[in-house]
Amino acid sequence: MRQFVVIGHDVPTDADEISLSDIPGAGRLDLLCRCVATGVFLSHGIRESVRVHLVVADEFTVTFDSDRLRHLHPDERNVAARIRDALDAEADAIGHMPANVSPGVELRRMGLAATLDRLLGDAGDTDDSTLVQLHEDGEPLVDAEPPDDPVFVLSDHNDFVDAEAELLADRAERRVRVGPELLHADHTVSVVHNWLDTDGYVSY
Repeated sequence: MRQFVVIGHDVPTDADEISLSDIPGAGRLDLLCRCVATGVFLSHGIRESVRVHLVVADEFTVTFDSDRLRHLHPDERNVAARIRDALDAEADAIGHMPANVSPGVELRRMGLAATLDRLLGDAGDTDDSTLVQLHEDGEPLVDAEPPDDPVFVLSDHNDFVDAEAELLADRAERRVRVGPELLHADHTVSVVHNWLDTDGYVSY
């Protein structure tokens, strides 16, 4: 299982504040939509065993599970509509129980810390996962060994805030960078997929 946790700092939590006619204006929701599309889609299909978790304003987490997705298309408008639907279902997310928005899409009332706890097995959901922070100051990706069950954490167009950086410093087993230049978050997801697809750039 490959998992990506993308932190959306400025996306509104109120679904009514998200306009499909101005997706970038909703806290750069367009960038998060592209992360979802890059995370779960191939050229003519959907990847297997991939989950993309969008942490919205450290209050909610919207999860896209590639193995259960139905009727999702890779364009930003379609993905944004699912995210808006998820945030609109917040009343159904009780405690840490998810609201089932559509096949393969869930909303949990969880911020970053609770989401990482769940993904790393504290809640019994996953075992033996490796938390990897994607950051410009990390070791080169090419020098790292691909983990078996990685959970990659990356930020949107903003840098990690101090509380997030401290949390990841305590919990991340590795910090890696994908290259010498700063890339958009969705491009970073694509590079990481290629790294894993090629077993660390050794198998083509």
